[in-house]
Amino acid sequence: MHEMMAAFEAFKGANDARLDEIEKKASADALLEEKVARIDQAVAQAQARMDRALSGSRRPMLDAEAPAVVAAPEAKAAWDGYMKSGQAHGLELKAGLSSASNSAGYVVPPETERAIERRLMAGSPMREIATVRAVGSGVFRKPVSTAGVQAGWVAETAARPETDPATLALLEFSSADLYACPAATQSLLDDALIDLDEWLAAEVEDAFAAQETAAFVSGDGVNKPKGFLAYATATEGTQTWGQIGTVASGAAGGFASASPVDKLIDLIYAPKAQYRPNGRFVMNRRTVSTVRKFKDADGNYVWSPATRPGETASLLGYPVTEIETMPDVAANSLSIAFGDFARGYLIVDRAGVRVLRDPYSAKPYVLFYTTKRVGGGVQNFDAIKLMKFAAS
Repeated sequence: MHEMMAAFEAFKGANDARLDEIEKKASADALLEEKVARIDQAVAQAQARMDRALSGSRRPMLDAEAPAVVAAPEAKAAWDGYMKSGQAHGLELKAGLSSASNSAGYVVPPETERAIERRLMAGSPMREIATVRAVGSGVFRKPVSTAGVQAGWVAETAARPETDPATLALLEFSSADLYACPAATQSLLDDALIDLDEWLAAEVEDAFAAQETAAFVSGDGVNKPKGFLAYATATEGTQTWGQIGTVASGAAGGFASASPVDKLIDLIYAPKAQYRPNGRFVMNRRTVSTVRKFKDADGNYVWSPATRPGETASLLGYPVTEIETMPDVAANSLSIAFGDFARGYLIVDRAGVRVLRDPYSAKPYVLFYTTKRVGGGVQNFDAIKLMKFAAS
């Protein structure tokens, strides 16, 4: 925390000097620009270390001191026997697991699935800010009102005129297969101190989290979730249901040279009032590096580092979530999002993670072909707004 604050103070001093030179000479000294970039990188690294420490504190341990998985002894023994040696005899009976076919693998025990979900929740930035729902079918359908239910005022004895009925639409969130194939040596599998459930969860965590996050941001919805950047867009105020409103940055491929902060304020006030209390910015680290240099009309920096453990950096008072798969700033790019993502984006997890043990394809390693079904998409088009890097 102290490292972060010290780095940010150094950054402000160097950037103030850079801005003074630009004001006096129309450009800054190259050495000063390099110094600002170097300190900016130090601030970003300090913030990343804080984020990793926070994320690590939320993850379950993977060692002999980790809490034991709660399961019936015979069920645990049957599952461990399959993981260690491939013995599937009696697995369905003792562990209560099912397999649609021998080639599909076995549905992991609930304890193993929960271990995987805990790690994904800690390692995926979108899972931290969106709504996550467990479903039992391949498609989750959600009826939504596109125009709202009409109401009116009348006297106690007056006639009640008929109101216009709500216009309903049916959103469908299809689940698609996400897979990973971690490898283990037989000696690791035979190690009595290794909790194989936590080992498997740790191995698939990074692979699953990276693929999921990319899809939640920009996936096309074909055999993967549909990202919030993949929906149709329109200038804020002109969009129809099913489109996401955009606010122009004021310049093609960048921010307006004069008062760039004003455009960020416009983005904050693009969503309706009910979505702002839980609003947050989403952008990648290179865009964060750009907005970190901005000041308001009073000369105050609009970006603030986290001041307490468990907090994130903020921009104009709203938290910032860094997602690396957000696009870099370029002409017509949608590089910054703002809104209430818990109300705006839905992630659906179909219950049941499958594992197929494969000791043959990569000898002497044992592969564990692991699949889960995930879907996602925008569930409220009013809750998320985007900044389009264009003049208008």
